[in-house]
Amino acid sequence: MFTSIAHRSVVVTGGSKGIGFGIASVFAAAGANVLIAGRDQGALRRASEELRDHGSQVESVVVDVADPPSCRRMADHAVEAFGGIDVLCANAGIFPTARLEDMSAEQLEEVLSVNFKGTVYAVQACLPHLEASGHGRIVVTSSITGPITGYPGWSHYGASKAAQLGFIRTAAMELAPKKVTINAVMPGNIMTEGLDGLGQDYLDRMASSVPMGRLGSVEDIGHAALFFATDEARYLTGQSLVIDGGQVLPESLMALEEM
Repeated sequence: MFTSIAHRSVVVTGGSKGIGFGIASVFAAAGANVLIAGRDQGALRRASEELRDHGSQVESVVVDVADPPSCRRMADHAVEAFGGIDVLCANAGIFPTARLEDMSAEQLEEVLSVNFKGTVYAVQACLPHLEASGHGRIVVTSSITGPITGYPGWSHYGASKAAQLGFIRTAAMELAPKKVTINAVMPGNIMTEGLDGLGQDYLDRMASSVPMGRLGSVEDIGHAALFFATDEARYLTGQSLVIDGGQVLPESLMALEEM
């Protein structure tokens, strides 16, 4: 049995939809006070209403994680609402496609600014409050794409996700004396609203590449993030956890056919 995190303060960037909403939902169900941050006020409002069904205190704030002052305002909002910050889930990210030969400097900068720099800025903004909590936890949403696998059109995205893992390893050393841990979750193919409209055949083909035979749920990622945030995970830092149903394990399509 893990120690309860009820009433602890959790900030989730990109928390209004997709994996971020799944993370926020798991924490809210565990009794934590949750601040979701994102760029779409309407989406934040709808997500907040749904999250409050868990009975937890839920706040939302519009934030651009690529902008350091915006991240500081996010942290201030959490402290004003909840009295501090115990957990930061740095989840915000974008994944536009661009083939290498066509990728513009602006496209590259946008992805790196949101996915990588935005992670760093969110950590910097929340860090004084995480240290003050005495049990600060940071959970970064990386991906299998970049650190382990590749996909055409996502070289900039993959680079940003690999950069996050490089960041957490040195950050973990710097934050350890402050009693703050930082770890990463690395999702595989996860069923989110972004896949809506692609058709069942497409989803079935995606699932066929996963040994467990299905796409992951956003809650699967949320539960992994929750574990990293527990008191029992206090001796884990600078680590990453793949949550992909075994997707990266087969050495070829033939290996899956042999199953």
